[in-house]
Amino acid sequence: MIALPGLCNRKVVAQRSAGELDAMAAAGSLVAAALRAVQAAAVPGVSTRELDEIAESVIRGGGGVPSFLGYHGFPATICSSVNDRVVHGIPSTAEVLAAGDLVSIDCGAIIDGWHGDAAVTFGVGALIPVDEALSAATKESLEAGIAAMVPGNRLTDVSHAIEQATHAAEVRYDRAFGIVEGYGGHGIGRRMHMDPFLPNEGAAGRGPFLGVGSVLAIEPMLTLGTTKTTVLDDQWTVVTADGSRAAHWEHTVAATDDGPRILTTGT
Repeated sequence: MIALPGLCNRKVVAQRSAGELDAMAAAGSLVAAALRAVQAAAVPGVSTRELDEIAESVIRGGGGVPSFLGYHGFPATICSSVNDRVVHGIPSTAEVLAAGDLVSIDCGAIIDGWHGDAAVTFGVGALIPVDEALSAATKESLEAGIAAMVPGNRLTDVSHAIEQATHAAEVRYDRAFGIVEGYGGHGIGRRMHMDPFLPNEGAAGRGPFLGVGSVLAIEPMLTLGTTKTTVLDDQWTVVTADGSRAAHWEHTVAATDDGPRILTTGT
């Protein structure tokens, strides 16, 4: 890796070599393939447990290991969060998708000890316009965060970009969105969750610097209502406190001399 001039004596988000980024991209490509397969299978009448089985099959078939399965006791390959569920939903045979559901799927994979982590939100069939706006706003906020992954920027430059994009989306879609409190992105590498924590809002110019090869999992979560959440009795599933719908988009991204590199596209 190449040290960024002027950053030698400053705290920098952990940097990966070019070869290590390629290794993370291999894991990320499996995540992308699993998410594509899950979305294609998500039709009315399919259970979230069936989607989980599809994701595990894709990851293991590609020579990877699911990151989430067994992580602190989590019992599945994907987090399936439907409608008012924000993150960490547990797939179940009892949870059957219906037309109009808003589904967020979070997925991780490991190859040769390196992790990839990504999430998408989509509808089961056609969505009502407000749900389409929610998902689009969340994806646009992710894209703004990705664009801020530039060597020399600081951690909260990414946070601020996400927040500003959310506010811009509120104007564009003529409605308010709640930025979920207490949840955000993270460092990633040989462990799925690493320092630093990446908030989805805040002032720019704070926190560790981004160097060439610094990697973050960027994951905005927006709602149609409150910023507050509660955790269900399963001790995993996070739901909106007011029952409003939520969306979640995520990519694993590296800062490089050639601009942000998304490691979870599969391309």
